[in-house]
Parts: sequence; C-alpha cells; structure tokens
Amino acid sequence: MATTTIDTDTELSAVNSILGAIGQAPLTTLNFDNPEVSLIYNLLRDANVDTQAEGWHFNTEKHVKFAIDVNGKIAIGNDILSMDLHDNYAKRTKDLVRRGGFIYDKMDHTDVFTEDLDLDVVRLYNFEDLPIVFRRYITYRASRVAATKLVANPQLAKLLSQQEALARAALMEYECNQADHSMFGFDEGSTYQTYQPFKNLRR
Repeated sequence: MATTTIDTDTELSAVNSILGAIGQAPLTTLNFDNPEVSLIYNLLRDANVDTQAEGWHFNTEKHVKFAIDVNGKIAIGNDILSMDLHDNYAKRTKDLVRRGGFIYDKMDHTDVFTEDLDLDVVRLYNFEDLPIVFRRYITYRASRVAATKLVANPQLAKLLSQQEALARAALMEYECNQADHSMFGFDEGSTYQTYQPFKNLRR
C-alpha cells in the first residue's frame, strides 16, 4: 500500500500541525473551500507576517538601492515590511513612508525624488524560504491562536503557549548566532578581535 509523503515544514505540513494540535485530521492538499482550513491558513499567514515584521537578521538588508522612474517616483513592493534611509537615525535627512505604492518623504512632503535612494529594508519571504526555527515558531504561534479561537480548552492553550515559548527561545538563539550582535555596535564589514585570556596563559 502506497503511503502519502508530506515534506516537513511546508505550508501544508504547518497547517496539518495546527490541525493536529486542535484534534483535527490531517490534509493531503490545501482545500480553501473548507472554512476551517481557510481560517487556519490565514492564521498561519498572519503569524508569518507578524513574526517577520519584527525584523530579523535573515530578512533585513542594508544599502538596498531603489531607483527612481521617469517621473522621479520610487515604487515600493508589498514584500517590503519596513524601510528607512540608511543611517537616517543619525543624519535625519528624510522621513520615508509607503504611500499609494510609492515611497513618500514626509519631511519634504513629496513622492518625487531627484536621485536613487539607499535604504535599509525588512523583507517578507514565503514560509518555505524561512529558516527552520522560524517556520517552527510560526507554526506553534498559529497553533496557539487556533486553539484559542476554535477549541474551548484552557489547558491546551497553555500547553501550546509553552511550546511557542520554547520555539521562541530557539529562534532567539539562532538570531544571536547568525547576526553576531555586539553591545559595542560594530559596523558591518569591520573586524574586531576580542580579548583572549588563553594567549597570556600560553606565555
């Protein structure tokens, strides 16, 4: 008898994990004609957007060039969750927001620019393109919300909240390891060698 194989940590497997968390049978395909499946998928999507909107190492890019068009405008896609002029916290030369699908400068009150912009952006990626720890965290986060909305079981919601907290801890460990954060705030591309006590002991 042939068995159905489902890849791990896809949108389908994530929806099945959420269904399993609330005591429902798994699916072989995503059928959005089913209101419950549509709701759970929307919860997964919302958790994905909310998590990525926080801005992480994997979806934050600096020095991204945005070019003006023939009208001097700069289109901004829906995959950009947030943006700012590079080093704008120090220079404060522009105050950029999204307006009508284009970048708008609140300081000069215009969406027409004379030159390209160098921006720092936070991008939205598809679920399958996320690091594994983020996919797991998003799934647990959506599961907890699904249990709250669809199942009147406080103990289940509490259990899922604990799983979500553990997944968040793993996510933060991954973020710290990948981003190489430092309290000294060294710029990207710089090099700094910390003090190494063993070198003195080696003399």
